[in-house]
Amino acid sequence: MRFRVISLTFAILLLPVDANAQITIDMANIKCDQYLAMSPAQSRDFSAWMSGWFSYQLGKTSIDLLTHQKNVSNVKAWCQYHPQETVMSGLKNATGQQ
Repeated sequence: MRFRVISLTFAILLLPVDANAQITIDMANIKCDQYLAMSPAQSRDFSAWMSGWFSYQLGKTSIDLLTHQKNVSNVKAWCQYHPQETVMSGLKNATGQQ
């Protein structure tokens, strides 16, 4: 009986671990209209990820927060005129990466 109680308790403790779902997002397919519709927190996280990815692609090893903010503003302005384009294509055009 004691073994069953311990086993049941252990099984119950493992349930929340299995309940955590994983989500996969293809960042290259995020369109400008989706980017502009993101909440401020989502937009901040998305912008930071994209900035880091592009910095890596361009071989940049430093971070300039003022340039980052300017780049985010420029991308958002570009996206307003190209809502059906992907954010990735806009960033590629802006950085000369084709």
